[in-house]
Amino acid sequence: MPSPFDQSTYQVRLDWGTAGLARLAPSDVVVVVDVLRLSSTVIDAVDSGAEVALAAAEGWSHNGAAVAAAASSNATVIVGGIRNATSVARAVQTIQERRQARTSVAVIAAGELDAAGTLRFAVEDQLGAGAIILALSDRGIDHTAPDAAVAAEGFRALRGAVRHMIGASGSGRELAVGVGATARIEAAGLVPTTVSDAAVHDAVDVVPVLRDGFFTRFA
Repeated sequence: MPSPFDQSTYQVRLDWGTAGLARLAPSDVVVVVDVLRLSSTVIDAVDSGAEVALAAAEGWSHNGAAVAAAASSNATVIVGGIRNATSVARAVQTIQERRQARTSVAVIAAGELDAAGTLRFAVEDQLGAGAIILALSDRGIDHTAPDAAVAAEGFRALRGAVRHMIGASGSGRELAVGVGATARIEAAGLVPTTVSDAAVHDAVDVVPVLRDGFFTRFA
């Protein structure tokens, strides 16, 4: 019997972390949303022409990279965030057109792990997921689960305050004073996207897709 939590009756779904990915019905597309820092840094790196190894990302983005690694090999795994929300929606529409079939989309907000290893809500990932779901809806991919609809309307209502909210969030404040993740990103040969830039809506027109262990440009 289907689980009441698998959102299988909806085309656009939303859940949190690897447990949420496992809870949802299998989807044709999995969108990984880890705004600080996997989504933003990988998006910008791929936009510059680089390819980013998933194995390298696991060293500085445990949650987002874990979601990407856990996705079914039958799914197209892409990286989304606030910086490329509309481009992600366009890519999903392209995938659906190529498949010539209704395409299900699991938007997975990575969240953050606290000191005890418990997944916690992360406002930046809620906003990033909402930006993508709203962009999907604007393109007619709008049969959304309640969880997804709440995120989309939250982003719509708060769009003008996104930069402030992410900077003032726990994750934003942690990154402002921490150096660990930044050092690990730089050690991988990448330039970490700043907290402020991670909140810029539709700053780039690129969608990283996971192929053979590397994030590369969707085409």
